[in-house]
Amino acid sequence: MQTATQPRPQPLDDHARHAALRAVLTLLGHWQCTEKEKMALLGVGRSTLHKYQSQPDSARVSQDLLERLSYLLNIHQALRTLFGNKENVYGFVRMANHNPFFNGASPMDIMSAGTVAALYEVHRQLDSLRGGQWG
Repeated sequence: MQTATQPRPQPLDDHARHAALRAVLTLLGHWQCTEKEKMALLGVGRSTLHKYQSQPDSARVSQDLLERLSYLLNIHQALRTLFGNKENVYGFVRMANHNPFFNGASPMDIMSAGTVAALYEVHRQLDSLRGGQWG
């Protein structure tokens, strides 16, 4: 008996990857990220960050960077779903959070650890809040 296989998602072309990078760079501006935070969130060094910022359409968007961009965009989407005002959509990442996962830290404190796992965990927490299951 044959089993049905799931269709594999098509890889993003360079145009889509660059669009995601541009969107995240704009988002990081709205979040008022420092250069150090941007480097940690994107997992890059200073010179690479400067190249991304000055020439995002010629950047090499690796699979690691694409994963980071995806989490950051999903975090932003979760915040847009949770909040109706720009102050919270863009300011929430800087607010101290006293829910058990954050223990008084802000989402930015967690995310700027620089690991993909940190981005995943913040996204997971926001997604559970969106579903009414904080914790």
